[in-house]
Order: sequence, then structure tokens, then C-alpha cells
Amino acid sequence: MTSMDSRPAPGAVDVVARPTLDDVARLAEVSRKTVSRVMSGGQNVAPDTRERVLRAAKALRFRPNAVARDLRTGGTSRTVAFVIGDLTNPFYAAVASGVERALARQDLTMVLAATEDQVEREVQAVTAMLERRVRALLLVPISDDHSYLDGERELGTPIVAVDRPLSHAVSDLVVLDNRGGAALALRALVDAGHRRIAFVGSSSRLRPHAERRAGYEDVLRAAGLPVDEALIRQDAPDVDAAEAATGQLLALPDPPTAVFTANNRATAGAARALRGHPSRVVLFGFDDFELAQATGVSVVAYDPAQMGEAAAALALERLGRPSRTTEQITLPTHLLVRGDISPA
Repeated sequence: MTSMDSRPAPGAVDVVARPTLDDVARLAEVSRKTVSRVMSGGQNVAPDTRERVLRAAKALRFRPNAVARDLRTGGTSRTVAFVIGDLTNPFYAAVASGVERALARQDLTMVLAATEDQVEREVQAVTAMLERRVRALLLVPISDDHSYLDGERELGTPIVAVDRPLSHAVSDLVVLDNRGGAALALRALVDAGHRRIAFVGSSSRLRPHAERRAGYEDVLRAAGLPVDEALIRQDAPDVDAAEAATGQLLALPDPPTAVFTANNRATAGAARALRGHPSRVVLFGFDDFELAQATGVSVVAYDPAQMGEAAAALALERLGRPSRTTEQITLPTHLLVRGDISPA
């Protein structure tokens, strides 16, 4: 028979229940109402009583529930929600850093939720945030219908769409010059001598994708080159799908000499497919990120943190001027050409 050693492991900590207002009241020998008044910054408390309550709260490691306090007193939340798509995407991480930086300057806190680019998850996440009475909502939209937000807008909650607009709803908006940025890349490839340039994109239902494809087509037409549907692959939402799509392009009887990828996921997938390929095929992506920097891939670049700061600024401005007309901020893009992009 094996005996069980019930002694705590080194460094183990006894877990105790989170202290409540009642616990603080008992230790301080005052009423629950008095503790609540002290914790909410109320003035009608004797100095010695206040000190006793604060000592008891510190001894118990009591932390006031800020959300509950705001709901109870009608106070203003210090939290701004940011609902994004994919937590693993470096684009969203960089945008969120800009949001957080801008909010911190105003003593506000960001709370983050991810939808994994699923409509149902978006509605759930947004609803949960609004139930917490957040000060404002920043959203990277995925749903086809955001009319469910109309009531919240009418109540005065600032709503800012990031990267793409809401559907069937109006809000402030921060976007990139997607069409112009794609055109910059295509013009560079055409000027370098490419005539067969492929396009690998993510989701044809999203506006950034449509705008980047439009920029791709603009330059081909302006150069007198055909828009060959055989060279276009859409709806490759992740790295694996983009790798497969690029593999199909490379297997064509007359393959492309360059591939333009419409976002960082597509670039990563295309880079995989091109690894070890016997012929030289130039890769040019939209979005700068670590893989592109490490492997020397030329990109359409911009500052995603600036996008986050601009979105937070629009929300804060809406708080101060709730009746102003909606505003769209379009951020510029530029090229980072890394090495030779000419055909073989």
C-alpha cells in the first residue's frame, strides 16, 4: 500500500475566499454601509473610522469591485473595450498597443476580447462588454449586420470601427489606404519588369481584401496587362490555405513571376510554398511583420499602433462631443522594398 504525503509542496499558498465588504466591516467593527462609503471616496466619515476601515481592507487584501461600484452609484466606467479578430495575429497586437497607450494617457484601461473572426463570437463578446458598461467600444467588425448596435449608439456609447466599417450601421472609422497601398506594390512590380503577377487574398467578403484586390487590378489595367483570373486566389484565410493557394499558382503551365499577398497570413503561407521552389518568384506582401523582416520580403507598410491610437482618439472625442458627425480617418501606407524585386 502506498502512503500519500499530504504535506504542502514548497512554495504552496493557502487559497482563501476573496474578502467582501462584510469581511472588512466585521474586522473594522463598522457597518457595511460605512465600508462602502469609505471605498467609494465618500466624505461623511470620521477620520479615525476611515483609517480603521482602510487598515482592515489592507489587512484582508480587499480590492473594491470597480464595475459593481460604477453600476451601483451611476459612476462613469474607466474601461474601454476593444474587440478584435485573432489574438495570434501580430497586426491586432500592434493595434491594441496603440489603443492602450492612448487610453493610458487619459487614465483609462483597455479590456480585450477576440472573436476568432466568427460572427457569433463577435455578438457574444460585444454584448458582454456592453453589459459591463464600458466607456466606449472599439471593434474590428466581422458580422454582416451591426444594426444590433444602434440602440447602444443612441444611448451615447462611442463606437469606433477599426480596419473596416460596420455593416448596416454608422460609426466613426479608422482604416488604411488599402487600395492605394496595393497599387504602390503592383506598380513597383510592373516597373521592375513583371507581367504575370498573382494575387493571394484572405476573405473576399471583407472590405480590406476587396480594396487591395482593386488596387492590384487598377495597376494591371493601367499598364495594359490582363487581369487573369487564373492568377487570383481568394478566400485563403490562414497560413495553410495561403500556402496551398500559392502552390496551385506555382503549378500552373505558365506560372507567375511574382506573388502579391494581401495580408501577413497570406505572406507567411506564400513564403512556405516558395521555400525550395526551383524558379525565382518574387514575393511582395501587404503588412510588415517579423517574418517579412527576417526573410527580406518586400511589403506595403504602415504603423498599426497609429491605427489604435487614432481609434482611441476618435472614441475619446466622441465622449466630449457626442452629437458631432461621424468621422473616418484613413492612414497612409508606404513601401519597404527589401532587395531585388526584378524577375529572374
